Amino acid sequence: MKINPRKTVLALVLGLSLELALGAGHAEVIGHMTAGEPVTEARLAAVPAAERAAWREYLARSQALMAADKAALAAERAAGTPPETAGAHLKGEDGMPLKKPAAWYATAEARHVADNIVSFQTPAGGWGKNVNRSGPARQRGEHYAPVDDDPSGGIISGAKGWSYVGTIDNDATITELKFLARVQAALPGAQADQYRATFAKGVNYLLAAQYPNGGFPQVFPLQGGYHDAITFNDNAIAQVVELLDDVAARKDDYAFVPSDLAGRALAAKERAVKMILATQIVVDGVRTGWCQQHDALTLAPVGARNFEPVAISSGETARLLAVLMKQPSSPPIVSAIDAGAAWLKKVAVYDVEYTRKTDAKDDGGRRLVARPGAGPLWSRLYDVKTMKPVFGDRDKSIHTDVNELSVERRNGYGWYGNGPAATLAAYDKWAAKKRATS
Repeated sequence: MKINPRKTVLALVLGLSLELALGAGHAEVIGHMTAGEPVTEARLAAVPAAERAAWREYLARSQALMAADKAALAAERAAGTPPETAGAHLKGEDGMPLKKPAAWYATAEARHVADNIVSFQTPAGGWGKNVNRSGPARQRGEHYAPVDDDPSGGIISGAKGWSYVGTIDNDATITELKFLARVQAALPGAQADQYRATFAKGVNYLLAAQYPNGGFPQVFPLQGGYHDAITFNDNAIAQVVELLDDVAARKDDYAFVPSDLAGRALAAKERAVKMILATQIVVDGVRTGWCQQHDALTLAPVGARNFEPVAISSGETARLLAVLMKQPSSPPIVSAIDAGAAWLKKVAVYDVEYTRKTDAKDDGGRRLVARPGAGPLWSRLYDVKTMKPVFGDRDKSIHTDVNELSVERRNGYGWYGNGPAATLAAYDKWAAKKRATS
């Protein structure tokens, strides 16, 4: 049989690319996920003495706000309005478009959405997630949040529990605030007063939710479990920082913001940026990226849901770099950006493709396959020690081969993507400008 050297070399290269993308020479389960710890009074004993008072004050504030939220709902229901159904669950859209022409935000349609947002704001000032805000306004006695996590990975009615009652997860609270800002900017005078008041209460909610070290939990008032971790996952904190920047600048839709609130937003943003710098993961003396979650007290990377182990996350790292590139330059910020960009370039993979559901064969699950010329592509998660891709499943197992995950997790989570490419392109421009002005 005649052997084609070029085809042989190509096959070897593609095999190596696929091997690198999968994370190991052979597939294996390398461990099991352990979720992060909640913030509790007992854990504060490990906090430096000088910082404990601020943390105790924070815990007391969280507990008081949750008690007030629950008491308000209970009082409404005791008054004879006991509906226990929540608002419409998200069905593809959140009902809060942010890119319509400015005039649209003065229409009855937009004001209906804004009224829904006002009605669902919790007494603490936040919003639940996964609600289509174009639906009906909240009734008295109706739950503030629509969904509750189920251990199986599904959802159950929020009336059966108290979950995500005020959260920055899934773009919640941030999108509501941005929409209110757009609506009030389109309305004259007093017509916008209630929206401005709701907006101010929402910003104060974010300020109250910020940890003493500058971080933000996924849910506030604190819900416990991994929800108490500093949450970069799905760009939650990145969006908070971007909003605080807008509020502090008092421009365009945010020109109405009072100066004192703008000043507090700026201070909160600066604390958050310092926290971002402090949580960048250092391996063998080299800065890399960020985990999806970091412990609220120790800042160490921690796991979250069963399929989200401790690992460096490419997508969240890319978004945090984008946030840092918008900040005033300082040696620590420049160093963090340069290192994070170098890490993203180092872990990019080529010559592989993560198939779409419609392309999947055999068991119907998406798969990582060899594809000459494809890339760059990034795994969602990279092992902190080996810098190779890792993947979690519902049973808490951690794998080195995405193709070994259950079909549900392969199809239901974004294990590979090309999102960081846009950030790296922006970084190249940022770095060139920095060199030109240095």
